[in-house]
Amino acid sequence: MGCPLTVKIENGTVLSVEGNTCKRGAIYGKKEVTDPTRIVTTTVHVSGGVENMVSVKTQSDIPKDKIFDCIHALKNITVSAPVHIGDVILKDIAHTGVAIIATKNVE
Repeated sequence: MGCPLTVKIENGTVLSVEGNTCKRGAIYGKKEVTDPTRIVTTTVHVSGGVENMVSVKTQSDIPKDKIFDCIHALKNITVSAPVHIGDVILKDIAHTGVAIIATKNVE
């Protein structure tokens, strides 16, 4: 879960974060209002495998406003089996510098 946060902002600058019970909460609160990011998870097609799809994710978080660009870029991607956990599917998704990696093995 988490703790409910209140972030006070003035002229685009974070003045304070309240309600956090740990240091990570304060960092998250500030980042969420100034530069929100997300890990994206989805699937891509597999050819020649025992399964038709493989689950993938961004290797690290990407800017929230790049999520739809990321999904759109993966829409027509097909990889060839075998695919292993950690395999890089795409090196630089939506010009973020972040790789898309497999999160499942498909033989």
